[in-house]
Amino acid sequence: MRIILFGPPGVGKGTQAKLLVEEFHSAHISTGDLLREAMKKQTPLGLKAQQYMESGNLVPDDVVIGLIGEALKPEEAQQNFILDGFPRTLPQAKALDALLEKLNIRLDGVVSLHVDNEEIVRRLDQRRLCSTCGRIYTLGCIGAEATTCANCGGQLYQREDDKPGPVRRRLEVYQQQTKPLIDYYRETERLVSIDGTHEIGYVHKQLLDYLYRDKVHV
Repeated sequence: MRIILFGPPGVGKGTQAKLLVEEFHSAHISTGDLLREAMKKQTPLGLKAQQYMESGNLVPDDVVIGLIGEALKPEEAQQNFILDGFPRTLPQAKALDALLEKLNIRLDGVVSLHVDNEEIVRRLDQRRLCSTCGRIYTLGCIGAEATTCANCGGQLYQREDDKPGPVRRRLEVYQQQTKPLIDYYRETERLVSIDGTHEIGYVHKQLLDYLYRDKVHV
């Protein structure tokens, strides 16, 4: 399977990507992971990205596309990948299409997960991270009074950008950037939109229905 999976923060994209990787043994291509790995290894693209990030600027699209191109060099990766959270803008989508055409790769689908904005605000406000191992918890599952990680005993904390105010601002930016992207993929008949409000297993089944049959009812 060769798919793009995108959606706003808190929609459950990371969870579904993990399940799809397990289902298809796919290469999981996350631009954030690619940037961190490239900077850690001090590759030419990693050094270039680091210069922008250290000066507080966004990493340019050509650098990110270059990293994706490197990730897709292995033939196995070209045949089976999940591109998680990229593209985010219309220029990125067009640059990605040009790269895939150059590599003679045809996408099997573009999946947009969506959830009502206030539900996303509620979800992220409930999220806690372990300061030691990074494990993610939801207060609804562990109880509002929980303060320590069941995995390592580290302290749980809430990220500043998971609080309601920052989340609403992030969602506004996402909607502004992504609407043209959704229209672009819809016009080229590659987009399926799936409601991420449902239980994890049900959402996963909808994804599989689409990927196996080229259609999904939502």
